[in-house]
Formats: sequence, structure tokens, C-alpha cells
Amino acid sequence: MPSTLLGPSEYREEIRKSRFLALAAPVASAAEAQAFIDRHSDLAASHNCWAWKVGNQYRFNDDGEPGGTAGRPILAAIEGQDCDQVAVLVIRWYGGIQLGTGGLARAYGGSAARCLQLGERQELVTRLALSCHLQFAELPLFKARLGEFDALLASEEYDASGARLQLAVPAERQDALARLLADISRGREQLHRP
Repeated sequence: MPSTLLGPSEYREEIRKSRFLALAAPVASAAEAQAFIDRHSDLAASHNCWAWKVGNQYRFNDDGEPGGTAGRPILAAIEGQDCDQVAVLVIRWYGGIQLGTGGLARAYGGSAARCLQLGERQELVTRLALSCHLQFAELPLFKARLGEFDALLASEEYDASGARLQLAVPAERQDALARLLADISRGREQLHRP
């Protein structure tokens, strides 16, 4: 299951006199990823190569390194670690010794992979937006049991007979939660997509 970082991560390495600094962080959007890269890029460094992935969107940049030797290996490290919603920036200060295309790809991809491995991670859970209506007497029991299904209560709106709950439920737990709702409401209520 894909995961993301809980916070920033950093890894430093020296390879044949070139210094590499890999920085990784969780991001929620393309704009947030680009802001992270812009904020942490070192203009005094030889290269600021990066990649990010947010769902089906991704981008990478070689920043002057030979094509395919930096950005793509960083993206491959993100995908190889089964990460999503992360940005990785690898900064290189050239040390005077050529690494070759294979050496560059190993250096950038390896630094990114080690940086991601060092970071504390959290699984990403895909949740469905669902709603239901419960009477006042049924609410406490249903709300108390939401945690068993890893369901999140997004909002609740009260009316004269009870409350309409907006829920975020993992897809694989939807059927079990629907059974609980039917049991508590004696078959009167169902989960609905808003």
C-alpha cells in the first residue's frame, strides 16, 4: 500500500568528491511540491535535481545533468519505495571527478532512496465520502464504533429527528460499516454517496 512521509527527511553522501544532499518532504499538491523545491534549492550548488509524485501527477528535472541521469532516477526511487504525495530534491556540489551517466543515475537515485528510507512513513488510505442519517438514540453507539472501521467523521448536521453524518471510510471497510448501520437503525438507514 502506498505511503507518504510524516515529515521532512534528509540524507548526505559524498561520491568521488561530489557532495550530495537529498531532501524529502510530504506534499499534498503540485503547487506544494514546487514550493518545497523552490524553498530548498541551493543556487550556489552545481545542480538542484528533483522529482515529485502526487497521485497520478508527477514531474522531474535534471537541472543541467545529462538527460535521464538525475530526475528520472529520483522518481524511480519514489516509486520503488512505494511512496506517494512526496517531493525529493537532490542537491549536488560537483567535486571535479566525472561520474558518467550510470554513476550519476546511481548517485541521484540512491541518495533519494536512502533519504526516503530514513524518513518516518505513514500508509495512505483511500477513503470514500459517504453519508447517513441517524436518530438521536442511535447516534452515540454508531459514533463510538466508527474507530473500529477506521472511519472518520467529517461533519454532522442536526435536525429535528437526529443528525446527518458525513463520513470518510476506507473502501474495504464500507460493507462492514453498512452492516453496522443497518443493525443499529434496524434496517431503516443505509450509507449513501453525497
